[in-house]
Amino acid sequence: MSTDIPATAHVLQFTAPGLPEWRPMPVLEPQEDEVLMKVNAITTCPHWDLHINDGEPMFPNMQMNYPYTPGQPGHEAVGQVAALGPGVDGLEVGQRVVAWRDRGLAVRQGCYAQYVPFAADSLLPVPDHVPDERVVSLELAMCVQVSFDQLGVFGGVEGKRVGISGLGPAGLLAAQMAQAYGAEEVVAFDPLPERRAFAQQVGIQQTLPPDAEAFAADRFADGALDLSIDCTGFKSAIQYLMDRTRTAVTIFGVLRETIEYNASHRRGGLALVGYENHNLGAGRRALKLIADGKLDLEPLATCALPFTRYAEGLEMLRNREAIKVRFLPWAE
Repeated sequence: MSTDIPATAHVLQFTAPGLPEWRPMPVLEPQEDEVLMKVNAITTCPHWDLHINDGEPMFPNMQMNYPYTPGQPGHEAVGQVAALGPGVDGLEVGQRVVAWRDRGLAVRQGCYAQYVPFAADSLLPVPDHVPDERVVSLELAMCVQVSFDQLGVFGGVEGKRVGISGLGPAGLLAAQMAQAYGAEEVVAFDPLPERRAFAQQVGIQQTLPPDAEAFAADRFADGALDLSIDCTGFKSAIQYLMDRTRTAVTIFGVLRETIEYNASHRRGGLALVGYENHNLGAGRRALKLIADGKLDLEPLATCALPFTRYAEGLEMLRNREAIKVRFLPWAE
């Protein structure tokens, strides 16, 4: 590797539940089809961070072993190509890139680090006019884009009344995307008044508590939703949308409960849609929305902190004092 790359750099590692450490480790060389990325910024994926910190599986039957893989669960990252591994074409040293795909758990290192080896085909070049803070959460935007692509089977959201359940990071993105793709009206539901107020500050005009008084349960009323996206994974939130949506509800959130589909949903042909695979096309479409100024990821991060304050950032997420936290690996 280049002499400009240090032999060691800092990486975050959970040595045990509740014990994240920001410490020096050897910088790994990129392997076949990888680049070494110098990480400029990275955002939390709140559920991942809190689950791993608490020693709780993110998904059913997931094994939790500590010390945890260094740099995990970091994956929403933007940076610069520091070195090319064998077989890499299409990227250059010094080029600014952003992760569009999470490499998963079976990797040597996650992105909570100053340097990380990363699969070249999971990175996209960042347009020069787009600053790091506006693109760092592209991986989440790609994930949400997948749900919108699925709604294309039902004619897409243009000109439709679209419901969004949950105003965490994914829900805020979904509401913005629905507007960007020409929804006639976006109705976003969240039980927390502060989340609804924040959504209105970032341009989501109609935000309601998820109760029967705020929005009547009638799939065939004039004001019913045409299409909906659940960003919570909670049974109650999904059932709420199903009782108010004419055509289809797609589930983006991680589902852990059994959903009840009854005769009232069958009438009129309500479709309940699971989640498709992550893909490069969705990543490119999400990046284009960002580059065109139609999707703004910057407000998702409530604040920016150095990794020496990682535990503080986690508590902000736990206490709902932050939507996301953007960490800066090179800040003191």
